[in-house]
Amino acid sequence: MRLWSAVGRGSPRRSTGLSGLLRGTGVNEPRPPDPNWPRYSPRPFPPYRFVPGKNPHPRRAPRGHSYGQPEPKPPAFPPEDWEKSEDYLYGIDLYNFAYWWECHEVFECLWHAVGHKTQQGYFFQALIQLAAANLKRFLGNATAAHNLARSGLTRLQTIPPIYMGVEVLALSKDVREYFDGSRRYPPLIRFQHHNLAT
Repeated sequence: MRLWSAVGRGSPRRSTGLSGLLRGTGVNEPRPPDPNWPRYSPRPFPPYRFVPGKNPHPRRAPRGHSYGQPEPKPPAFPPEDWEKSEDYLYGIDLYNFAYWWECHEVFECLWHAVGHKTQQGYFFQALIQLAAANLKRFLGNATAAHNLARSGLTRLQTIPPIYMGVEVLALSKDVREYFDGSRRYPPLIRFQHHNLAT
């Protein structure tokens, strides 16, 4: 049973690419590979995708989309209860819709909550590294992107084949294909047996 699937298999390619101008600012930011991809969390997206050096830092800049808000402190949860974690589902949404910096922040908080040296911690660290790799690739830093992707893939090797709703082997294969240039878009994560938010 496939619990994770990637965009691009049997679906038409979009010609828009992965970048576009942030409305009203002239800032080029990533676009989601498939804007119609299913959502897993009802939580709204931030008004922009943070691109380091290009738009306001979300927490440090007064115009940042999360300025003045407290740092999130999501609770730890058992891996088998992944569908009940609003933070995990929101992090997956952020990843799928190219909010890679924001996704990194959510998963980093979860990583701290569950413990760095746990299987769940390694899984979150892998997702953090994959999101960062996507952002580095978007920014044109191929070396950093490949190094982060390689580190994330190494951590995924320690995770069971199906973990927290994700088919890990398929994700790993699709990430390798994206970073070796044989696929155009970053892989997207789908939970087949989750009640969609929208």
